[in-house]
Amino acid sequence: MRNSNRPDRRALSTIATVISGISLAVAVPAGAQTAPGESSISYADLADLALDAPLAITAEVRRTSRIDPARTGPVRPGWARIYVEAETKSLLAGTSPVGEKLKYLADVKLTAKGKVPKLKGETVVLFARPVPGSSDEIQLVAPDAQVPVAAVNTTSLRSLLAEKLSPDAAPVVTGVRDALHTPGNLAGEGETQIFLKTEDGSPASIAVVRAPGQPPVWGLSTGELVQIDARPPRPGTLEWYRLACALPATLPAEAQLASDPRLRQQASADYAVVIEQLGPCERKREF
Repeated sequence: MRNSNRPDRRALSTIATVISGISLAVAVPAGAQTAPGESSISYADLADLALDAPLAITAEVRRTSRIDPARTGPVRPGWARIYVEAETKSLLAGTSPVGEKLKYLADVKLTAKGKVPKLKGETVVLFARPVPGSSDEIQLVAPDAQVPVAAVNTTSLRSLLAEKLSPDAAPVVTGVRDALHTPGNLAGEGETQIFLKTEDGSPASIAVVRAPGQPPVWGLSTGELVQIDARPPRPGTLEWYRLACALPATLPAEAQLASDPRLRQQASADYAVVIEQLGPCERKREF
């Protein structure tokens, strides 16, 4: 008689094959398996996972089995790789068919006693890719992409998934291309244009406008024309993430178009205003 507590060998072999590529190329993050009392993952963590995932699923863990890392690749010290069988609760995002039952591999942080945490009955959010030809097997986009639902701000997640699919979504920013400050006619008046590099080459720029006796005002434009009413993105939005988590801390010297030291200094100062108002891109997962 087959032991129902043991993972199916064919399924394990299939999932091990698809996870081996990422387990060797991606460092397993620390702090990913949230224990009771730990804080939730940050918006940046959520975006890192959700934007790379064709599927976002909520599921209830039904059974887990610890896997020998010799069969699937190295595991970070203090962690364990487990085979998971779960029951699908809802499909938050994705167009691929998903079965009522799911099988996948995940890495979890061991308890203080070096044990695999008890996950049976826990509801989790899975960020994954489909496995071709199998609706009941998935591949997590990262070894820790099984997140307790209690650690996820579901409102932020649903908003993020909607923004991800929007045709007006901010492009993926990869850096700063050029920057130039143009002084105005009055003392304290001027504008700095910061042109951004984007993954798909689409136009994106930041304009920082100064008026005498007023604090600087800035905003992001994502078309050929500068939006004069553009304002800083709200924290916890995709637009904020694409800037706060991609822009360098200081304006690169090679991006400066002006030769005049005063104009270069003002451009750097205006860029610093942008970075300060964006705030840090806080990540709690370690890469």
